[in-house]
Amino acid sequence: MAIFDKFRKSSAEEGATAPVADEKGPQAVDPVATTEKIPVDTPDDSSPPSDNVSEDVQRGVQYVEAAAKAWSKPVLIWIFINIWLLYFVNAFQSAINYSLIPYVTSDFETHSLLSTIFIVANSITAACYIPLSKILDLWGRAEGFLLMTIFATMGLVMMAACKNLSTFCAAYVFYSLGFSGMTFCVDVLTADASKLKNRGLAYAFTSSPYIITAFAGPEAAEDFYEKISWRWGFGAFSIIFPVVAAPLYIVLKIQMRKAEKQGLVKHESTLGVILFAGGLTVFLLPFTLASTAPNGWKTDYIIAMIIVGFVVICIFLVYEWFWAPKPMLNFRFFADRSVVGTCLLSATYQISYYCWAYYFSSFLQVVNDLSMSHAGYIDNTFNVVSGVLLFIVGFAIRKTGYYKWLLYIAVPLYILAQGLMIYFRRPDQHFGYLIMCEVFISIGGSIFIIVQQVSILAVVDHQHVAAALALIFVVGTTGGAIGAAISGSIWTNTFLKALKMYLPADVVADEETLMLIYEDLYAQLSYPAGDPIRHGIQKAYGYAQTRMLSAGTAFMVLAIVATLLMRNINVRKNAQVKGTVF
Repeated sequence: MAIFDKFRKSSAEEGATAPVADEKGPQAVDPVATTEKIPVDTPDDSSPPSDNVSEDVQRGVQYVEAAAKAWSKPVLIWIFINIWLLYFVNAFQSAINYSLIPYVTSDFETHSLLSTIFIVANSITAACYIPLSKILDLWGRAEGFLLMTIFATMGLVMMAACKNLSTFCAAYVFYSLGFSGMTFCVDVLTADASKLKNRGLAYAFTSSPYIITAFAGPEAAEDFYEKISWRWGFGAFSIIFPVVAAPLYIVLKIQMRKAEKQGLVKHESTLGVILFAGGLTVFLLPFTLASTAPNGWKTDYIIAMIIVGFVVICIFLVYEWFWAPKPMLNFRFFADRSVVGTCLLSATYQISYYCWAYYFSSFLQVVNDLSMSHAGYIDNTFNVVSGVLLFIVGFAIRKTGYYKWLLYIAVPLYILAQGLMIYFRRPDQHFGYLIMCEVFISIGGSIFIIVQQVSILAVVDHQHVAAALALIFVVGTTGGAIGAAISGSIWTNTFLKALKMYLPADVVADEETLMLIYEDLYAQLSYPAGDPIRHGIQKAYGYAQTRMLSAGTAFMVLAIVATLLMRNINVRKNAQVKGTVF
């Protein structure tokens, strides 16, 4: 727990955003931040603590500033420990999830639609981040976190009980919205509780559970699948997750109630959030109800709910744009080239990665003849490498004060590794080469993750932290959906074609057997290694995967443009938060 030795009361300059320095000079001014010159951090952090809660920010931000002013170091440490536990559960469930979903789709004979689940979930989740940031700013961090916990738990229950792919897809939407939203809430809270120069280290600490779950998750998934049922892989966490989430919510509410009693928080209109919550609820309900409706998606009330929900969300957006006292985003924020570059990098990285990632586990099992758990270990190489490297990256940013230089290492390395993967992602190649490429990809990806978050937060004040993170989450999640769409399109147009090219003629002539192999991972694995049919399937996987990787590598060229756009802000001289922080 040595990481917590640096917790302290932040200095007075952390109450507002100071002018920031980039590579062109020390006085480059943030378009969102105030132009008033404020003393920057001194090396020994000896400035007196701030005693004031900002008066010109929304209630949720006031809540967390007041709470940070009131809580003690032990409470802050307990909050970080709680966040770590939440990430542990999330990481564990995610690792199990990715191992089981190919078998879930195969159970419904729809393995080829694997990427479709992620396209739908990512698209809907991306649309919710910016409104969620408004909930956090207006209602409070605890309330937003509670809402996302409910969505995640609902999704897990529905996945455990689903009877067909459409219900599973609807359940996964709620699961993805809840868990991704919870991660977003926790990331915002982490930003609230840490200085900008230490934020990379803070994010590294909260993400470190992925080192453990990279091995435990696939093993647990295999045990669920072979010894119990894949349904309990989801059902067990519908019980575990709320229990782990409850303490953080309770601690936040206790601290924020203290702020209310001290009269530090003002009250604002909640019309915008009411419109959003109502519209979102009405819009999402059909995804749950459609499978049981009389005429499915053609049922009148299903169509009506989608339309009404969409219209109410549009009204919410119009209200925020024209009449809200404090809109979600300061639109001058979009003019900053560092924001544009960061968003472009996030979108590029996500598109590139998810062009091939969703079918990687199936590839390892079919082509390299690995078990579900061993395929999961390789698929989770990123989690192991990033768990260690994020600390190194966070420390490097804290020590130097700069982050852009790291991209000059990460971008070329990532492009090289993914290019090499094109060659090694074929039959008759040892999986050791795949692990080597995965390690290089993980190094580049780890740097991208930290740099993106630090970069976009470096150009805003505390009032806009949630909105800035929401923007990067929206762009990244949308990029993931685009990558999944490209992956699905390539798979659909190449895998079946390749099966017809490489399978024995008698199998190709049997339409029923051919489609079963195409749609069912069980069927693919039922043929032993060395069998001509299995070899044909392996060659078809290689044919499809090399094309997925080629598309992903081509997109990474945009990362070079993104890097050049980003400013190199000195985070040691950029004050942002108040109170007892890391």
